[in-house]
Amino acid sequence: MRKPVAALVVLPLIVILTASSLPVSAVDTLTPSDFQQGSWYKTIDFLDYVRAYASQLNQTPPPSDSHAFMYLTYVNSSGMQMLYAGLSNITDQRATLTIPLQTFMMHYKSRDQLQDVVTASSFVMLLAFNETDATIHADSPDRSDMLYASFSLGLDLGEYVGGGTFPSLATRTEVIPLEPGPGGLTWTWGMRYTNLTAVWWSTSIDPEHPSLDPRPVAISRYEELTFRYKLVIDPDTGKATIRCDYVIGRILDLWVFSWLVIVPVSVHYNATGCYRVNGATISGETVYDFLRNQGIKMSIVQFQGSATLNRTTYAQYKGTNVTDSEVRITDSSISTFASNGEKVFDAEFYSKRQYNLYNYTADRTEKSFKTYDTTVWTGKVAGFAHNPIFLVHASLMRLIPHVLVHMHPALYWQARDHLLDMDYADYFSITAYPTYEGYRVVHDPTYTAYAQLTKAPAQPSALSFTTGLALVAAGMAVIAVFVVLVTRRRR
Repeated sequence: MRKPVAALVVLPLIVILTASSLPVSAVDTLTPSDFQQGSWYKTIDFLDYVRAYASQLNQTPPPSDSHAFMYLTYVNSSGMQMLYAGLSNITDQRATLTIPLQTFMMHYKSRDQLQDVVTASSFVMLLAFNETDATIHADSPDRSDMLYASFSLGLDLGEYVGGGTFPSLATRTEVIPLEPGPGGLTWTWGMRYTNLTAVWWSTSIDPEHPSLDPRPVAISRYEELTFRYKLVIDPDTGKATIRCDYVIGRILDLWVFSWLVIVPVSVHYNATGCYRVNGATISGETVYDFLRNQGIKMSIVQFQGSATLNRTTYAQYKGTNVTDSEVRITDSSISTFASNGEKVFDAEFYSKRQYNLYNYTADRTEKSFKTYDTTVWTGKVAGFAHNPIFLVHASLMRLIPHVLVHMHPALYWQARDHLLDMDYADYFSITAYPTYEGYRVVHDPTYTAYAQLTKAPAQPSALSFTTGLALVAAGMAVIAVFVVLVTRRRR
């Protein structure tokens, strides 16, 4: 079997196993006392926790060359605690993988009943789609459409595409430092992935039969995928909002595969035309022409979870429960309530229901844009939570709530097992960009917490965190075992 064939056939398995070993070079550490501070940002290696505490937990530590790097920002101001985690990369001596997973959590007292609340919002992935004649939801991906799920990598895949000369497929990650505004009531931060490589697979989100074809259909290279966040704390209104600016950069290169059983045949599209892998010209059809002619549209998948101390929560759109339901919510917001009826959180889609599309073919400077309407639906949980493409995302997301022990120990014990467990989702939201063609997309959804906020930034409380790191390490111990098994298997 030729090397490109073997590599592409086993690529999904390699991705899943390698990524399970988990998160550019970390120089910071995380200690319990950090959560007594007003703010900070740092990049840490999650596997350092496992290595440091494995012996105490009777676990085998992962190899010293395995690393899981994550960018964290933290704000503790005016009665609001916000923790953000952005995955940078997963690396060892053999490979580097990049998954643009983004999550932020907010802990606060509810505005009226002073209930302890924690919410978690996550960007999970890009999902391309091609609508069929049987489509259920126009201009939005559904179980009757052709769906293509992406898994973004920092792995150099040039050798797997075939012969010829290829641009670098190694993703670079840049952190946007946490910056305060006046009075500690406004904060900005973010993360930028450049030269982002994504592998695409045909998938199904049918809740009865979620699936993934193990043969990739394409490899794409994006100019960037950027996440910028702005937290605004308003004690007068009792609202803390996070505005998320998403930039999906234009596609620079696209390798499309046809399969003769297990033998792939690929062609390469870019901004100038279509080529064979050896560089020979096939036609003048550009990557943007191809995506338009094929009717390929783009969307993002996001996950929402929440918990309140000693109560349950539920999410509604105009009085309709959206958990595990397919509901169109483009023109409004999804509100999360505690079981006593108090509204504690909103995900707003109506004020930013439009996105900007920068047509590179018409304007190479990408200064001009056209505005189009988004389409937003919620989705069935099983179609995502039980889909093989989400295995890595799910395993990573389940770990993040362990940090809650540093914020609120009692709430941690209640929320640790389900806050970011996809099976317990408040809802999945799918925001679609129906006019796409591979160009740059800019969009900015908004999230609002209804909280009891103080006029002046509160002094961080000094809680007891003697068992904090041990609890975090316990959550990581499962990964440590996986790292050892995967590393030995690969060697």
